[in-house]
Order: sequence, then structure tokens, then C-alpha cells
Amino acid sequence: MDPPSLSRLVAPALSALCARRLPPSSRRLAAASAFASQQPQHQPLSPGLACPAPSPGPRREEKEPGSLPSDAPESLLGSPASARPAGGSGARGAAAAAAAAAAPGMYQSPRRLCSALLQRDAPGLRRPPGPPPRRRSPAPAAAPRLASPRLLAVASAARSVARACSRTACPMGSGTSRLYSALTKTLDGSSASQHPEYLVAPDPEHLEPIDPKELLEECRAVLHTRPPRFQRGFVDLRADGPSSSHTPIRVMQWNILAQALGEGKDNFVQCPLEALKWEERKCLILEEILAYQPDILCLQEVDHYFDTFHPLLSRLGYQGTFFPKPWSPCLDVEHNNGPDGCALFFLQNRFKLVNSANIRLTAMTLKTNQVAIAQTLECKESSRQFCIAVTHLKARTGWERFRSAQGCDLLQNLQSITQGAKIPLIVCGDFNAEPTEEVYRHFASSSLNLSSAYKLLSADGQSEPPYTTWKIRTSGECRHTLDYIWYSKHALSVRSALDLLTEEQIGPNRLPSFNYPSDHLSLVCDFSFNEER
Repeated sequence: MDPPSLSRLVAPALSALCARRLPPSSRRLAAASAFASQQPQHQPLSPGLACPAPSPGPRREEKEPGSLPSDAPESLLGSPASARPAGGSGARGAAAAAAAAAAPGMYQSPRRLCSALLQRDAPGLRRPPGPPPRRRSPAPAAAPRLASPRLLAVASAARSVARACSRTACPMGSGTSRLYSALTKTLDGSSASQHPEYLVAPDPEHLEPIDPKELLEECRAVLHTRPPRFQRGFVDLRADGPSSSHTPIRVMQWNILAQALGEGKDNFVQCPLEALKWEERKCLILEEILAYQPDILCLQEVDHYFDTFHPLLSRLGYQGTFFPKPWSPCLDVEHNNGPDGCALFFLQNRFKLVNSANIRLTAMTLKTNQVAIAQTLECKESSRQFCIAVTHLKARTGWERFRSAQGCDLLQNLQSITQGAKIPLIVCGDFNAEPTEEVYRHFASSSLNLSSAYKLLSADGQSEPPYTTWKIRTSGECRHTLDYIWYSKHALSVRSALDLLTEEQIGPNRLPSFNYPSDHLSLVCDFSFNEER
């Protein structure tokens, strides 16, 4: 018997033996590392293709919350031990018992699955029998478009993919030292999962979809004591001339704020800790997504992919991909839920995946801690292909040249993926760079013929919004434009864009808040293909 065959026979037995000797959180990390080691990793382009060394850019005040490396892979599918639900230990014990009792049949009932995922961290907020309580507010809460064709399409997509759940994961490095470091960190941090039923991926034969309306009800039940969600409207940007007769493609870009960073590192001095509780904040995030019903969802700072976003969104009809940072600052926070990273979701009833690449960005020939996902999709309605990419570049003042080099590397990779701009491209991301920085100019002048969608909201059509993030930290108040949606202007048109929150809506304490779950605003655009000449 050859060595690979022997290892395949022995590995399961060793894994089972180790699993019996480790706490649940350590089993989760071991399973994550074993799964990640089997996944292919994107190879960076040759250093010879790098852009010329950029000149230093202007300084800015945006700071990245922590950057010390931590050689540890992600922690999968568990509730954050840092969650502090209302009620005493008795309430938590009762909730744990209820979750354990529901576990055997969890994947047979979408109702029970939805409730378990949303409310397992909030025993004091479980919905009583009868109709769900409404959120108390002086004015009626903003209601998502429950009866709109787009939401009905989401529900239809959820039903159509009940037996096709995506299980995408990405490598976090290899070697026994990395796994040992991860296990040591987990044991020392006492971040054992209280829901081991999520460690095992369910059989897709038994998965059922979730009704978006039901999920929205669950979110509202948890949020009934909070003020209503902010009202935002779409701005019609259609220009005169021929446009596509096909349904527009709605793309949502959002840095949702990693939970570990929000509670442990970001120091939002004007944001009450109660507003950052994950059991409620995740419902605000989901409510925002359900309100705008994107066809494609690009997220940054995702540290609850496996236990929240993937289980829920996959049952709404989305296919998801997650690529974590190799040395996520979340891993330095006690009771973290694993590394943060980028996530990309698309509706499976609208698009077919043609190609996918996980890109670890390089700068000056060195691999960095920042990542990107690029996927080529085919629109089932029109059979036209396009590429969608999501990224999150290096933060902090003083790292402008580093960001510029990362942007060059990403553009080089996208040039190859799009076959020299033959395939239309949309790039979403938190670039951590103002429009005055060099990395912004690289994208604006690229041979990929890209334009920033949100410039179209300005009076002259040439100016970026005044801000996409607004927060108050111990270092002071920070208001910056850092988030962008770039698109191929020769092949795509922006039909509409979601307007930004006003200063009055944001309020004097800025973001995040009880009203809004992140320090970054979501950006949403409707795209259509330009008609073939």
C-alpha cells in the first residue's frame, strides 16, 4: 500500500482519537485546518509584473484596529464566547438545553434552524408565542420590500437550492506549528463552542430553505427594543440611450465590522457596548441585507461566516465563498470567533459560477495579510459573463505605498482573470484609501477601463461621496471615504445607487450605533449590461 493510501486510512482514526481528547473549540480548529489543507490556494503573479514603486501618498487619520500577526487558522462554526446575552446563568443554561434539544432535528425544519441561528445567543430575547412584537419607535420602522418581485425571487432561489448548499472554505496555511499555535490560543482563551452541532456540515439531502419573510420576522423579534432601521432611498442614474432589457444586477458592498474588533480593539468611545452585542447586531446586519435584497453581496471583516452568514444565506439561495486573512487581528482578541476575512455571495438562480480565485495580495514581492476573491459569473438570463471581485486593503496612516502596491497586484490579477478587460468587471472593497491616494488613481487610470459608481451621485458626476465611514475613537473623530464599487464603464451602466445616510441620520455619536451595526455604510448599485453594438 502506497503512503498516500495509508495516510488516508489512518488520518480519520487519528482525528477521531484527537477529537475525543480535545474540547469542542479545539475540535473545530483541528477540523478547519484539516479541511483548509485540502483546498487549492491562488498563486500570486510573478514579481516581474509588479507596478513601479509608487510615491508616498497623502496622510490620513484612518487607523486599522490592530495588526500584530497571529499564526492561527480560523475557528469554525461556533457561537462567540464573548457574547453577553441578557439574563443570568440560569437563562443561559436553559437556552443551551433548548438548543441541544433542538439539534437532532435542526436540519429538518427551516423554522427551527432560523430560530436557533438567530436566538441561540439571546435567551432573554426569545420570541413569545403569538405574533412577533413590533419594534418600538416614535415613527413606523422602515419595512423591507416584502412583496417585491426581488424578494419573491430570493424566496424562489432559496427553494431551488435546498439540495445544493455551498461549503466553500479557504486555506489558512499549513504546518504543525500553525495548528499547535491555534490549539494553544483556543485552550488558553477558553473559547469553547457551546453549540457543537454546527461542527459537522449537514447532509445537503436534508437541508431546507428559509423563507426571507420568516427570517425578517426573527430579526425584528430580536430587535423589538431598538430604534427603527435608517431610511435610505435609491437614486435613479439611468442616462439617455439604449439600455439592457434584462433584469438589473444588484450589487451590495459592505464592511460589516468584525465582532471581535468592534468589542475588543476598535475603541468606539461614543458607542455603548450594549449596541455591539452580537446577538442583536447580527440581526441588524441581516435586516439591512434583506431590505436591499442584493443579487451579489461583497463583505469585509466577516468573522462569523461559518456560524451565521453561510448557514442563513445559503438557505436563502446564495452561494458563498470566504477567504480569511492569514494573520487576522481578530485572533489577538480573547474569546474571538476566528479570523475575519472577505466573503462573496451570489444568488444561484441568477448566476452560474464559471471560475473562482482566492488571491492573497502581495506588496513589493512580499505576501501580505490582505486578501481578495475574484469570481467569473454567467448571467443565466442573458448568458453574458462578468467578473466580480471583493477586497480589503491595508489600513493605517503611513501605509499608503503599501496599499498602492497591493492595488497594483490586484489589478494585475484581474487583468489576467478578465482576459485583458474582455470580461466586464465589478470590484467592491474597503480600500482604506481616500480618493487622493495613489491606489485610487491606479484604479481610475487602469487599462481595465474602470470607473467608480458612487461618483455618479455627485452634482458633477466626478466627485466621490464626502464619507463612507464616520466614527469616533479615542484618537478623535474620523470621517473618510474609503469604500468603492468600481465597474467596467465600457460594458456596464449604473442604473441606480443607494443614497448615503445624512449627518442627521447618523447622529452626534456617529457609527456604529443602536440604529446601524457597522462603522462603514453599505453601498448598493444596480448594474445593467450595455447593449452590444
